[in-house]
Amino acid sequence: LVAVSKYTGVRIVKAVVSTQSTGDEFLDSVYWIRQIVAVVFGILWGVIKFKGLLGIMVYVIINLGIILLYYTRHHEIDEEEYGGHWELAKEGFLTSFSLFLVFWIILYTLYVQPLAAVTS
Repeated sequence: LVAVSKYTGVRIVKAVVSTQSTGDEFLDSVYWIRQIVAVVFGILWGVIKFKGLLGIMVYVIINLGIILLYYTRHHEIDEEEYGGHWELAKEGFLTSFSLFLVFWIILYTLYVQPLAAVTS
């Protein structure tokens, strides 16, 4: 299990950092960047107690912005090769959005209602 985890971590780092990748490797890197962004911002939103639709909208804009910068500046690809901006924007978005919500809700709940208050 540890060997699989190390191998997966190396693949993620290689996919994200590399500027020369095949179609599937590039889409994998977009997917994993979204997951990392989701965890980071989910934790951040929960800790700073961000609430409501504004938090969701800000996350979506940041998520799309990071991916747009990643494939236009870092990879300098022709987005039409992958189906256009819309297809790249959709790649892994719902999974990352779900992950973001899980982290945000759990951490927000822990910070607003500490465990001692919940068990009483």
